[in-house]
Amino acid sequence: MRKNLISVLLIMSLGISGLRGQELKCNVQVMTQQIQGTNKQVFRTLQTAMYEFMNNTNWTNDVYAVSERIECNIMFNLTEQMGADQFKGTIQVQMRRPVYNTSYNTTVLNLVDNNLNFRYVEYEPLLFDETQHLSNLTSILAYYAYIIIGIDYDSFSQEGGENYFSKAENIVMNAQNAPERGWKAFDASGNKSRYWLINNILDDEYRPVREFMYRFHRLGLDMFESSPNQARNEMEESLKQLQKVYRQKPDPYLYLLQVVFDAKSEEFIKVFSEATADQKRRVYLILKEIDPSNQSKYKTAFSPG
Repeated sequence: MRKNLISVLLIMSLGISGLRGQELKCNVQVMTQQIQGTNKQVFRTLQTAMYEFMNNTNWTNDVYAVSERIECNIMFNLTEQMGADQFKGTIQVQMRRPVYNTSYNTTVLNLVDNNLNFRYVEYEPLLFDETQHLSNLTSILAYYAYIIIGIDYDSFSQEGGENYFSKAENIVMNAQNAPERGWKAFDASGNKSRYWLINNILDDEYRPVREFMYRFHRLGLDMFESSPNQARNEMEESLKQLQKVYRQKPDPYLYLLQVVFDAKSEEFIKVFSEATADQKRRVYLILKEIDPSNQSKYKTAFSPG
């Protein structure tokens, strides 16, 4: 699993400090096709700086082997340069998780953040402080680092990511006086913002979504190779956790549910494609209700006739 228990115990017993391993294996891209007539070298420098920030920062106190690092991608699509050092655009954040006893990696997060606005001066160090908002760029990067780690931990143990989600929430709170969008409750339409993502994750009414993350991945996908029928049953039960939230409708937008569907809808089809006809029917009825935007896709895959 993510934490190498033997290594942790060894380090503790020897009293060795400073041996924490980096948690992320993060690919960073900066796309600038829509920005014309600008020195492109600054964007290459920015990409390198963000890559080093994400991959060389110790985000947790846990020890990670190189093979245990969390695979993720962050793509900055810069659409406008508003000054010599001011940029605007969107961010796409993706992460994958290995499935036990297989070579398969499952997509756990795939979201687009439309509220990207930051200042960057070439070669200026990227500084981050958990207690204050120093820079919109580093706050955004650190926020998503903790979201990625929290979701990964949630998928391995029940609500295992709580500490890292709390850190992401602190970043949001520290940024409440920042002029840039994405940090406050009314910054974005449809509640699609960093504020609402972490708000949903930590909201008790969305708690079943986090149970889904654990059951679908740890009790479902991780057990699929050895017990496929039992694993499918667990994953079917996990979908009922999403159904519970959908029926409660904690808010009119259900942003966190949409984040789940954006990452998992194709995998739902793949997982249940070889289920029994009765299970396909049950799963179709659940998904038809809770993810209506993908209803036609589910109907093609699961509905008889």
